[in-house]
Amino acid sequence: MKTTNAGSPGAPAFVSADLAARSSAATLTLDGGTVAYWTYEPVRATPETRTILVIHGFRGDHHGLLRVADQLPEMRIIMPDLPGFGSSAAFAAGPHSVERYGAFISAFMHALDLGPDTVLLGHSFGSIVAAHFVASHRSAVHPLVLVNPIAAPALEGPKGLMTRLAVLYYRLAAQLPDRAGQALLRNPLIVRVMSETMAKTRDRELRAFIHGQHHAYFSSFADRDSLLESFTASVSHHVSEVAGQLDLPVLLVAGEKDEIATLPDQHKLVRLLPDGELKVIPGVGHLIHYETPEPAARHIRTFLKDHPA
Repeated sequence: MKTTNAGSPGAPAFVSADLAARSSAATLTLDGGTVAYWTYEPVRATPETRTILVIHGFRGDHHGLLRVADQLPEMRIIMPDLPGFGSSAAFAAGPHSVERYGAFISAFMHALDLGPDTVLLGHSFGSIVAAHFVASHRSAVHPLVLVNPIAAPALEGPKGLMTRLAVLYYRLAAQLPDRAGQALLRNPLIVRVMSETMAKTRDRELRAFIHGQHHAYFSSFADRDSLLESFTASVSHHVSEVAGQLDLPVLLVAGEKDEIATLPDQHKLVRLLPDGELKVIPGVGHLIHYETPEPAARHIRTFLKDHPA
């Protein structure tokens, strides 16, 4: 899977062609729905090779974490599209809640025979799902990695106003006639404004790549109802709710300029963790997985060496 910023000759490859050689796609049926997932085998297995299960963020899919996977060639990485996103069907019945996504992780791990030495990694909304899953399944994984973790309530603090506007946006889109609601949710101008706001890099080619990724995958959701339910889950919970129950090593990888998961909240979160470690990447916001995958991968690699299976 060789991805460029514009597809033009000579454009830089932001995901290496080597990653495709490591990858295989598959599907399975869980709870009546089809789940798509991708496995990236290690280039060469070593004693430090671990299996990392990756949980992506809201309105994302497995594509968003490819640059991080690319920087960890010695690891076996498994990345599903969460139900309702990407190529995975929405849940056949019941809400798309944090608890339901936690149950999905449990069923997915059981289906793939992933044992307690599995590393769980969650990004953004995926950090909420991963943390709540671990709080309810204390010995299911070891350790836990949270990238751009949602550390505090979304409806409180300086970002509360923007969150409330987003709530109105998703509710309006769900109540409009189908065609109008779909058009609002998939509006390329709104997607571009979101992308421009979150991207902090000044590299024009990297910015173009990020915008292209958001344009291609940010609207790959199953339907309006499941999207609204997932969004409601994303703003109704946070990692700090269960921080005291995470009695395993936890790595937080935060962006210095993150306006969604702010740095002061990350410092508060790490103090709540029984065994937490915080690494801050300078100059980046909520798009660590796109903008700074190399330092993120270095922090993850060091953390896993310090906390072997």
